Amino acid sequence: MKFVIAMMKHETNTFSPVPTPLSRFGGDGPPSGDAAYEAFRGTGTPTGAFIDLAEREKADFVIPVAAEAHPSGIVFGDAYEKITTAICDAVKEGCDAVFLDLHGAMVAETTGDGEGTLLERIRSIDPDVPIGVALDLHTNLTERIVRNCTALVGYKTYPHTDMYEAGKHVGEIVLRFLKGEIRPVLAWGNRPILAATLRMGTDDQPMKDLVGAARAAEKSRCLAATVFGGFPLADIPEAGVSSVVVTDGDTEKAREICQELLNSAWERREEFVYHSEPLPDSIARAKGLSEGPILLIDHADNCASGGTQDTMAVVSEVIRQGLKDVAVGAICDPQAVQEMIAAGVGSKITIKLGGKTDMPQIGRKGEPLEVTGKIRVISDGEFIVRGPMYTGVRTFMGPTAVLDTGDIEFVVISRNHEPWDLGVFRSVGIEPTAKKFLLLKSRIHYRAGFLPIARHIVECSGVGVTSSDNDLFTFKEVRRPIFPLDTDASVSATNTSAV
Repeated sequence: MKFVIAMMKHETNTFSPVPTPLSRFGGDGPPSGDAAYEAFRGTGTPTGAFIDLAEREKADFVIPVAAEAHPSGIVFGDAYEKITTAICDAVKEGCDAVFLDLHGAMVAETTGDGEGTLLERIRSIDPDVPIGVALDLHTNLTERIVRNCTALVGYKTYPHTDMYEAGKHVGEIVLRFLKGEIRPVLAWGNRPILAATLRMGTDDQPMKDLVGAARAAEKSRCLAATVFGGFPLADIPEAGVSSVVVTDGDTEKAREICQELLNSAWERREEFVYHSEPLPDSIARAKGLSEGPILLIDHADNCASGGTQDTMAVVSEVIRQGLKDVAVGAICDPQAVQEMIAAGVGSKITIKLGGKTDMPQIGRKGEPLEVTGKIRVISDGEFIVRGPMYTGVRTFMGPTAVLDTGDIEFVVISRNHEPWDLGVFRSVGIEPTAKKFLLLKSRIHYRAGFLPIARHIVECSGVGVTSSDNDLFTFKEVRRPIFPLDTDASVSATNTSAV
């Protein structure tokens, strides 16, 4: 057998000012062939799982591209074309199956449905080739995605610690189909709920129960069941909560299970709304806690949802209220890093940190913060993830420096990277377990690496294009009415379809 294995992953925040050219998927472009194999073999990713399955089956396989970029603005048209053409050209060479490691919320200049458009192109090349797709929990599921694949499985954890398992799950379904053991059929649907990302943690309600129901269905009633929270900051018609169910030839059962999951989500729609606390109150509450590490979660500026990762509102409030023994991970400011490299380790420097990026979609200008400190470390910003999310993947923060003001140690990086692994600090000589406060530009993924060491967690509503305040954003494309933007949103606006 011959397989095509490929990765195309980007969560597009259509309100983000951060550009997404091809270089964002890798300085010299995304890896392919042997380089992709070496980068993802043995890793906790769907691509790692697909490689393991192919080698187990003694199949020949090619990896035309393994493209993943941190979330940002709309993907440039030429970048999307290059990535998708590489995948399609590999399929044209002939194969017995295609295994795709996708995100599910990619918006490009040329299409609002990056994954669906890719799958449609593959189907036009080979209408019969089996296609297995692993998708992120934040997928905005579309009819084109479902219609053009053989089987589909999404992550059931947030933080996404089951990426490998999702890839293996869908891969096994496709392999069983190839061997004539099963005949997969899919049912899918959505509900008009624009859920807050901060209400999608799978250790929290309502996602904990919804995912639990999907897992229970998989034990006895179906081949696979997934509930997608969706990505609310992709302003496209299909944004919202959805579900897909795969059964062995039983369309009605697939519909039934899918409806059950979606109806449960609709009944609990109020639980998908996030209620913020004023920032000064959050920092004051954190200051009153005695034992660290205390995690300060700067969730409105999370680069893994498209944030600029350089807003300074939470840091400014931390300074105003006099918190000490703080480590910040991380501020993305390539200019500041270069200034510190020029000054050298050990130098004292005063710089304008962060605030280099305007955010016109929310009407905010960048606001740098002047800080003075000593340069402790200069690094290439590379480390291998050792925690439970993206395990074994080498990650690149770009040229990195640590600035120590006495009260605060800033990790300043040149490429966006969300702190889901302790390596963000340990790779530059900061021991996170020894700090009283860890200020993390994250939403939920920080839990993968930092939850085991945290004594307290305080969510801080700062400034940024990943805010949970819907009033900041002008939605133009998302279907209406939709909850909670519209209180009259009705479940009758959607249905469940079988493919």
